[in-house]
Amino acid sequence: MHDTKIKKHQKVELTIVSLAFGGQGVARINDYVVFVRDALPGQRVQALITRTKKSYAEARVIQVLSESPFAVQPRCSHFKNCGGCLLQHLRYDEQIKAKSAQVADILRRIGGLDKFELFPTRPAENIFYYRNKMEFSFSRHRWLTQEEIDSGRKIEPQTHVLGLHARGFYDKVVDIKECHLVNPVAAEICAAVRTFAQQSNEPVYSTSDHAGFWRFLVVRPSIGTSDLMVNIVTSRFDPHIAEQLKTKLMSEFPALTSLINGISTSKANVAFSEHEYLLAGKPTITEKLGPYSFVISANSFFQTNTHQANRLYDIALECAEFHGNELVYDLYCGAGTISIFMSPHVKRVIGFESVEAAVSNARENCQLNSITNCHFVLGDLKDVLNRTSAVVSEYGQPDVVVVDPPRGGMHPRTVKDVLALKPKRIVHVSCNPATLARELAAFCETDYRLTKVQPVDMFPHTAHIEVVAQLVRQNS
Repeated sequence: MHDTKIKKHQKVELTIVSLAFGGQGVARINDYVVFVRDALPGQRVQALITRTKKSYAEARVIQVLSESPFAVQPRCSHFKNCGGCLLQHLRYDEQIKAKSAQVADILRRIGGLDKFELFPTRPAENIFYYRNKMEFSFSRHRWLTQEEIDSGRKIEPQTHVLGLHARGFYDKVVDIKECHLVNPVAAEICAAVRTFAQQSNEPVYSTSDHAGFWRFLVVRPSIGTSDLMVNIVTSRFDPHIAEQLKTKLMSEFPALTSLINGISTSKANVAFSEHEYLLAGKPTITEKLGPYSFVISANSFFQTNTHQANRLYDIALECAEFHGNELVYDLYCGAGTISIFMSPHVKRVIGFESVEAAVSNARENCQLNSITNCHFVLGDLKDVLNRTSAVVSEYGQPDVVVVDPPRGGMHPRTVKDVLALKPKRIVHVSCNPATLARELAAFCETDYRLTKVQPVDMFPHTAHIEVVAQLVRQNS
């Protein structure tokens, strides 16, 4: 409990002392923590308390009383409302410092971990236009700016909105006209598809009634090649609409090398297609990482920042400490990027992946790069690895296990199965420090010791941070 009398809707003056993971400013009233949305370290603000708990409160800025010395002018006109960026108004070197501190805090607070070497966050060389993939969402509800609300003007309702989610909302979308995280062609394609959808007779899909046609637009501009993929995700296939869309986009964007109409009947609000119709071009695009080329399909996972992915995998390679004769298990291997990166340094790599298209891409990528010592297994890890003795019997005892799980982390059963494999080293690549902390703690409860942690900034101006961790088995 705290003695500070803070109530909801109360106005308070606060000095922001740091940034919490997720991008909120941190202030304190005595020992009581207040998380302040959109606030920067060094600011003095008047804030409105929006929520109170025993150990903390949440607030939003009403007025900046004195500006942070680290504040900069954001490039994007949508910055105040869009959830794509949270930190574009904070000087980049301060973003890096904040992310290093957040990783250290989360590993200590959630995982109880402190006896390891933490390296400074590796910054990105390109802090704008670095993404090789952007997902835009359709919505029936356009986010209204505070200026529009305050103007008193009558706002015409819009039924076909296409852009990025408004900050803090899953059902409201900012009608994007520009984005400085991805090649500008993405915003141009977004505008063309929006206009086409508005002129169609088909409504936008909504998770409130699970009805409607238009769902997502995914644009994938390759960084290392000239390939450009567009995937329009709808709830069903309409050959007439598909043909019209093909004619429009291929004439307006002749650089398009892959045009796909993905179909998703899932109630989940995720841009994952169960079926794909190739409208024009190739079903895949090619991306380059270091000396390697990778074929990527619409559903394949691939690190979103190509330049930083190169650095990320170099760090993973360093943490693996290969001698040349190792057998490696690459869990959640996706399109085989880590497997292929590590293949010249080891005897053999076995990759495990649950997405069939990604496994197909991984095998194709090996052929493309003349890699012969990688083998890929299709299946859900919680089911495949659960038969530990059978897996080891078939593929061999791994010397090193590399894990690169999705944001939700590893299934608890998979953590136990990795421990049962008893590799000499585990290299954990994570995009979520909180799940990473819990999983590292579980590994360290046994005979593994956390030795190195290297944060990598894959997503400048956002609250996200990638981390590579090395675990070494004692007495191995």
